[in-house]
Amino acid sequence: MAEKRFAKRMWHASSNAIREILKVTERPEVISFAGGLPAPSSFPVATIKKMAAEILAEDGPVVLQYGTTEGYWPLREAIAEWVKVKGIEASPEQILVLSGSQQGIDLMGKAFLDAGDRVIVEEPAYLAAIQIFRSYEAELVPVKGDEEGYDPGALERALKEHQPKLIYLVSTFHNPTGITYSLERRKKVAELAAKYDCYVIEDDPYGDLRYSGDRVQALQTFNPERVVYLGSFSKIIAPGLRIGYAVAHNPEIRQKLVIGKQGADVHTSNLSQRIVHSFLSQGLLPDHIDSICQDYKAKRDLMLAGLEEHFPAGAKWVRPDGGLFLWVTLPEGISAVDVFPRAIEENVAFVPGAPFFARGGGENTLRLNFSNASFDQLKTGCARLGKVLKEFLD
Repeated sequence: MAEKRFAKRMWHASSNAIREILKVTERPEVISFAGGLPAPSSFPVATIKKMAAEILAEDGPVVLQYGTTEGYWPLREAIAEWVKVKGIEASPEQILVLSGSQQGIDLMGKAFLDAGDRVIVEEPAYLAAIQIFRSYEAELVPVKGDEEGYDPGALERALKEHQPKLIYLVSTFHNPTGITYSLERRKKVAELAAKYDCYVIEDDPYGDLRYSGDRVQALQTFNPERVVYLGSFSKIIAPGLRIGYAVAHNPEIRQKLVIGKQGADVHTSNLSQRIVHSFLSQGLLPDHIDSICQDYKAKRDLMLAGLEEHFPAGAKWVRPDGGLFLWVTLPEGISAVDVFPRAIEENVAFVPGAPFFARGGGENTLRLNFSNASFDQLKTGCARLGKVLKEFLD
């Protein structure tokens, strides 16, 4: 089919690099550190099965009917309570249930962006967010930061020069780097958003997976009218349920998100909403999250030990306080894209870092996921990858 038959926004669109890599890692002998996948052993299958049966027995015809776009009211009430631990005070009316929190990024793009509008993104940034903003023909403005988040001076210079509509960030246990924004940096982003009349998407799908350090209150708390907070139950219950949520205090933004969702999927799965509501109303989530965190902490620590033992001198990595990822920077001159085929020959996979950079760069970086591998796979995979990297250095 001739390219001109497609919408212009699709002419230069590409598939998600991670999804393409995962196709290569489907062989059972490959140890994959590539996906951002929760461990299947963490999925409460028996509990979900029991809940689903009870929900359908008690209220099946209603659950299987169409629902409201904004979401199941008791779930919205429960989420309003759930986010208080993050410092967020919100009413159920200010909660919009999503089909995964990533839908919130898309709805914000749909609500705000015309072709040529600018969005500030981190460098590196969450790959799917880059994809989404590009699909709305936005111009991406990457801004560097450090282990505390956006560099305040660089962010202000970008705001002055580019006058963006949106600032996007993953505030806690960042994907891909694993860093967490400090309290001071959160306050500064909120302050600068108000000063330069733009809005912030605070993406926080990993914040409940903390293994060390103290919780930092949500960035939204410092400017509720300008910050839309996105949360998720994918990493703490099961991603297949596809339940996320947006907290939008600003009624104009909230209305636009609802209209956008009406045109996307009408409403999120009623059965999935009711299952998540059961977890919250029965008070099951805190203990379940504690169990997940114990497992993931041990895996994080084992991978960190494996990197220390096997990776070559000159490689550096972030030690995250939570989340699912380790971010590795290799010595200059080594391309992770070039390393990848050799790693696959050794039956170990990772995600090269370059696709996370909106305007190029990052060739000597890579992302590792520790949550989905077994303890034996973590040991073996780190040894294999270290061997390959040392070959490239030699």
